Amino acid sequence: MKLIFIYGLPATGKLTVAQQLADITGYKLFHNHLVVDMLLPVFDFGSAPFIELREQIWLSVFEHACRARLPVLIFTFNPEATVRQAFIDGVLRVIESSGGEVIFVELVCPIAELKQRLDSGSRLQHRKLTSVSLFEELLAASSFDAPRMPSPRLSIDTSLCTPTQAADEIARQLALGQFIEVLGPVSSSAARS
Repeated sequence: MKLIFIYGLPATGKLTVAQQLADITGYKLFHNHLVVDMLLPVFDFGSAPFIELREQIWLSVFEHACRARLPVLIFTFNPEATVRQAFIDGVLRVIESSGGEVIFVELVCPIAELKQRLDSGSRLQHRKLTSVSLFEELLAASSFDAPRMPSPRLSIDTSLCTPTQAADEIARQLALGQFIEVLGPVSSSAARS
């Protein structure tokens, strides 16, 4: 199984791009907030049981997707300090031990643009970060610098394209089957050394 692991800061468009990618390829999408939203009514964000269960569930879904022989699974992820480095190591272990491959795709966007996107209505649906002041506080505290992420195979600046164009570029670069023709230039780069 190929795990398309889309990551980036809050409001880079991970879920929107991932939904577009799922639509144009037909592959399943497992976005990280499905688990976060399930756990928040019971456990506080960042509490020990929340962290433990969130990572266990994410990894369990990956393991079962490998067993079910899904060809591709799309996952969204926001690196932040409550996620342990062991989770990233676990993702690689689970997928690679089944003969699969994790393909990291990074979405980036200028900070000024991210701050404008934070209060969008779609972010409220999944209890995502919507406070600019909290975002600035977390950014200043380097909260988005952990866990360490492997170099992405592809990096896309979502301020330079539409979500559909970003999804098209991912599908094209990763040869994910049928995709809609890209309507304009997309800024992407090869994996960084």
